[in-house]
Amino acid sequence: MSVSTESPGDLAADSAGYAVTALGVRRVFDGRAVLDGVDLRLRKGEFVALLGASGTGKTTLLRIVGGLDTADEGNVVVPRVRSTVFQEPRLVPAQKVWRNVVLGARRPRAAYGKALAALAEVGIESHAKAWPRTLSGGEAQRVALARALVTEPDLLLLDEPFAALDALTRIKMHDLLAALCAKHEPAVVLVTHDVDEAILLADRVLVLSRGSIALDQRVEIDKPRHRDDPRFLELRAALLDQLGVARTVGGGGDEEVAAGH
Repeated sequence: MSVSTESPGDLAADSAGYAVTALGVRRVFDGRAVLDGVDLRLRKGEFVALLGASGTGKTTLLRIVGGLDTADEGNVVVPRVRSTVFQEPRLVPAQKVWRNVVLGARRPRAAYGKALAALAEVGIESHAKAWPRTLSGGEAQRVALARALVTEPDLLLLDEPFAALDALTRIKMHDLLAALCAKHEPAVVLVTHDVDEAILLADRVLVLSRGSIALDQRVEIDKPRHRDDPRFLELRAALLDQLGVARTVGGGGDEEVAAGH
């Protein structure tokens, strides 16, 4: 397995114009290939969402691209500057909010202004000197986003960052993330189980199944997107079908039920 932050040898021409080039990625756990020859190319500034049932390798692929795991086979070329936001904010309780934003800085006090600017972008600069324990779930994830973007990454990796938030906060975070990505223009890989979230945010939606990419669908809907747009509903139905989820209509309205997973 080769993971590089450069464009080595045969991959150099292949990687031109791409933030990520992953070829033939295979990862085996306990004799089972969670990823089996996956190819993924991600253009600079492109937003890709990964969908799939639990165990189909979404997070494994994200971790490999982020350098947090190593594939058994394949080649991966990624940017040097990349950041990851997880489902949990992973803030350091003993450090104030602004220090959490610039963790790892050699001179954190000199980075105070930079931290404040990053917190202002996510709308919580007033909490700069607060302790993490005083933040709500949504506020803590805003800090995590500020920390991820303060380094101006070429690649932003998101592992279900809004899954633990309430519905209203998730809507606000979707709007915030869209605005931040439009401003900073990193390439983005989002792992999610939320089909609506994928369609709202992504340029492409990939569905993983049985260790490979079963569908690579470009989202041809102008932003900002709306859930009541007929094109949104059509794509949503197609993705649910690909995921093996059937829609039924009952007395309380539309419901989604698993089919075959």
